[in-house]
Amino acid sequence: MRRNQTASTYGYTFGPGPLTPAIRAIVITNVVVFVIMALDPTVRFALEAGFGMQPSAAIGQFRLWQFVTYMFLHAGFFHILFNMLTLWMFGVELERMWGSAFFTRFYLVTGVGAAATQVLLSFTPLAVADRLYDAVTIGASGAIYGVLLAYAVYFPHRIIHYMMLFPIPAKYFVAIMGAIALISSVNASGGGIAHGAHLGGMIAAWLYLKSRIPGRLKVMAEIKYRYLKWRIAKERKRFDVYQGGRTDDSTRRPH
Repeated sequence: MRRNQTASTYGYTFGPGPLTPAIRAIVITNVVVFVIMALDPTVRFALEAGFGMQPSAAIGQFRLWQFVTYMFLHAGFFHILFNMLTLWMFGVELERMWGSAFFTRFYLVTGVGAAATQVLLSFTPLAVADRLYDAVTIGASGAIYGVLLAYAVYFPHRIIHYMMLFPIPAKYFVAIMGAIALISSVNASGGGIAHGAHLGGMIAAWLYLKSRIPGRLKVMAEIKYRYLKWRIAKERKRFDVYQGGRTDDSTRRPH
């Protein structure tokens, strides 16, 4: 739920409007796969085993496609419902702003980054590593967390009603979600939730935006701007600039 302010009144609207092309394709794909899995338990097991993200299989057996395919499998109705609902609510404005091609690349990159984080965590000396190595991760949550991060970057002051009750600016909401993912990712008792993937999706989103989006997120552009500003200030000290047309001091000249 989002708060909109007009000149004299406050109003509330739900959702960003119709599905955009890329998000529509993502939602349809996820729903079709979910229905197929729900209709036949044998097919469900085969799809999870072959296309879910399992570090021991993805790395040990070189099943690299799992870094992508796990995003399109979901464990249950509410799993897919909340993922797709969140994608619609926070992704539509981003796709309208970026265009469908860039949004699709962003979504896939963050999803792959989320899976890579799970793999990396499974090789660490942390207590959670042994459990992660053979665990199968499914769902679009990693990419969804990346979408949330991007939303907070572009709309930091947009009010999000957490649990439909508590108004929180987007930047704080995402910071809280990131902190929860960070703490939970190093906790051996993850409750069956891939918190490491959530954190990885946010990190991948930040790095991708930092390298691809021109403007304030681009490090080299920021460095260049600061350097030029410093040069201008330095050169300004070498000259005195006066307005022309003064008749009281004929010795002054504009520079």
